[in-house]
Amino acid sequence: MEGYIADWLNLLIRWLHFITGAAWIGTSFYFNWLNHNIREPEKKQEGIKGELFAVHGGHFYQVRKYDGAPEELPKTLHWFKWEAYFTWISGFSLLSVVYYWNAKMNLVGMGADSLEPWQGIALSVGGLIGGWIAYDLLCKSPLTKNPVLFAILGFSLLTGAAYGYSQILTPRASYIQIGAMIGTMMAANVFFVIIPNQRVMVDTMIAGEEPDISLGDAGALRSLHNNYFTLPVLFIMVSNHFPMTFGHAFNWAVLAAIALIGAGIRHYFNLKSKGHLNVWILPVASVAILALAFVIRPTSKSTEDIQASISYDQVEPIIKERCMGCHAKSPTLLPSAPKGVMFNDPAVVQKIAAKIRLQLSTNIMPPGNYTEMTEEERALVISWVDTGASIPQ
Repeated sequence: MEGYIADWLNLLIRWLHFITGAAWIGTSFYFNWLNHNIREPEKKQEGIKGELFAVHGGHFYQVRKYDGAPEELPKTLHWFKWEAYFTWISGFSLLSVVYYWNAKMNLVGMGADSLEPWQGIALSVGGLIGGWIAYDLLCKSPLTKNPVLFAILGFSLLTGAAYGYSQILTPRASYIQIGAMIGTMMAANVFFVIIPNQRVMVDTMIAGEEPDISLGDAGALRSLHNNYFTLPVLFIMVSNHFPMTFGHAFNWAVLAAIALIGAGIRHYFNLKSKGHLNVWILPVASVAILALAFVIRPTSKSTEDIQASISYDQVEPIIKERCMGCHAKSPTLLPSAPKGVMFNDPAVVQKIAAKIRLQLSTNIMPPGNYTEMTEEERALVISWVDTGASIPQ
């Protein structure tokens, strides 16, 4: 029953995380696009920095951007914050249900050199807090005056964190940890900087005083950072479906490369919105992603290098003992087989043999090596696949 409850919590929280994340990222994309597309009015108006006309859903809209703040506030002022807050709350809840609840299987894995579950959880939570503190200090340092240097240092620190966590957490968890760290920075930007600065400006105006425009500039900088974070975070959110990335021996480097490509693509669209068309960024990003796919491609031994064909009778006991605790009609480790994949029928095993090989060669399965599959057993199943994955007729 505990596993069944965990599955329902996983489903409901993941659904909420998806909904609120889509709302937050959509809002972020829209306002960054809006800022880049605001143009100086044809007829100059005092206090108005720019305006934009748009049509959507059969209606026309006019948006004005003030040069600072209006002389007086309207009765209704819309704030954009709850999307960010609930995205982080649901994300941390999902991290807790999927990775902290069953940390031995999903977070730290098995083995003599594995961390204890509480140690893995402590390092994970510590990374969320420490990552925000380090990033916030960088944002308050003189480095912000040099955006290129700031970006290089920030990227290097995140890459270092990705490498460190790849050594102590399970491959899938190490990716999610970096995504959670970046997501925490993004939500904390809203909670600690963007909204408080806006609140101070609004309160100042209500008091009849001139607001400090530098507070708005500081919030705009954090908003811009969040904009560049979005594509890497979205990749991490879907990465757990693709073991050729997080399961690679150099998964931290793969993550760094994809994050850099994603940020580059975001930069292209930011420039395009400003009216600056850079014709090189997208082609370079496309070549880079194809080159990455080529570099991390799976390799297999030639059947000539394998002395004899492996029969299914040799691998069946391994599959039953190491895999069918989860992938069976009546699994013993989970309430139901993940993705409905069951190995009771040898024909099913043969049909997805290539996927099984990928999971085993990248050490993704069993999760955290929970069933303690040996390297010899892993190699035998891989050899069975490489020699044709035959089953009894």
